[in-house]
Amino acid sequence: MTNRLTKLFEQKKQNILNIYFTAGFPELHHTSLIIKYLSDAGADILEIGIPFSDPIADGETIQKSNQTALQNGMTLALLFEQLKDLRKTIETPILLMGYLNPIYQYGIERFCASCEAVGIDGVILPDMPLFEYETHYKEIFEKHNLSNVFLVTPQSTETRIKEMDNLSNGFIYAVSQSSTTGNHKGFEQSHIAYFERLKSMNLKNPILVGFGINDKNDVELIHQHANGAIIGSAFIKKIQNANDENIAEIARNFVKSLKV
Repeated sequence: MTNRLTKLFEQKKQNILNIYFTAGFPELHHTSLIIKYLSDAGADILEIGIPFSDPIADGETIQKSNQTALQNGMTLALLFEQLKDLRKTIETPILLMGYLNPIYQYGIERFCASCEAVGIDGVILPDMPLFEYETHYKEIFEKHNLSNVFLVTPQSTETRIKEMDNLSNGFIYAVSQSSTTGNHKGFEQSHIAYFERLKSMNLKNPILVGFGINDKNDVELIHQHANGAIIGSAFIKKIQNANDENIAEIARNFVKSLKV
């Protein structure tokens, strides 16, 4: 399977920067603007959060952004409407990150078809069971050229990690610690040992590390031990008070501050 995400990994093996933001935050119409500004600034992958009332894997910062986006009126159907002209100007790989409840309500096959129609390259669903994906949804995802990204943690067994790797065709999302997003302060030797354990497994998919990455020092450290870094809460904090006049500069400066 080939899409913009898999093409990226063919061309670039290291120092990959994936930036997350919540659709419809801080203002409802900011989704497409943020995509443009982050892409123009040089982010390698964009991860768009689908707002949900109970984002269990996310910390307070992203939870609040979800609440604001929902209050702004963001829905999954509206998100696809906002993205309909995406690929006229943007070639950066884009993933949707969300939870199964709103996607079930929308319809899995309809969701995958809508992703393909607007040019989404992959999906991250933290509460998608491995068995359920393999037996019910893998064919649907691949039919619509969508990479499915699984999350692994320091507690994941080697057997389970290899199962996820075999079922994946994008990257492995390595959660840096057993916590929610945005709560981690600095990396210790135990984290490094975990990253190196993943690297030593010689997985077929690249490894991107997320959760607790706040600044360039964190990004540089992650790039020493994995293929790339995922950063979300730190960007959400930067844009939470942004407006139409300054959001482009904020996005540009944020990416610039992280580039290795």
